[in-house]
Amino acid sequence: MNTGILFLIISVIWVASEIILARLKRSGSSDPAQDKHSLRILWITIAIGVNLGIIIGFWGKGFIREGSFTISVTGLAFIIIGLIVRWISIISLRRFFTVDINIAHDHRLVTKGIYRIIRHPAYSGSLLSFLGLGMVFSSWISVAVIFIPILLAFLYRIRVEENALIAHFGDEYVRYSSLTRRLIPWVY
Repeated sequence: MNTGILFLIISVIWVASEIILARLKRSGSSDPAQDKHSLRILWITIAIGVNLGIIIGFWGKGFIREGSFTISVTGLAFIIIGLIVRWISIISLRRFFTVDINIAHDHRLVTKGIYRIIRHPAYSGSLLSFLGLGMVFSSWISVAVIFIPILLAFLYRIRVEENALIAHFGDEYVRYSSLTRRLIPWVY
């Protein structure tokens, strides 16, 4: 199968899954202050970064000639692996997963499965997919324009989310944090 067609199919699945999540998995909380606009910031950053990165990629700016096919295929693999990691983490959280930051009164801290080694695997999966998206174009500029702003937006969101989790779970979350990494197992 042509890598362009495969990229298009994967992109449609990716976008459709995120739209479905955004529609179905809002908390419905009457306290939007917990989110501190992080979801809005994230979506705006993603929209701008992805659109600019795709335009730059199609223009061929920053094109990496040496190994471009390998870089593109690796980018596709990163997108797929990132989606799988994201969905494993969402399924692991079940009803506690929401697209906006909200801690329910009966919220339980999930520390099993993928959450045993990493605190934010859904974000790790998304970031890996966005890194892969930039790589698909074999353009170092596309990678930078897509990945760096989105990484910064996710880091802000993680800070907001971790503050909410500490406020709710206290020492239990602090202990859990000391045993796990935020985004990259055993590294960060």
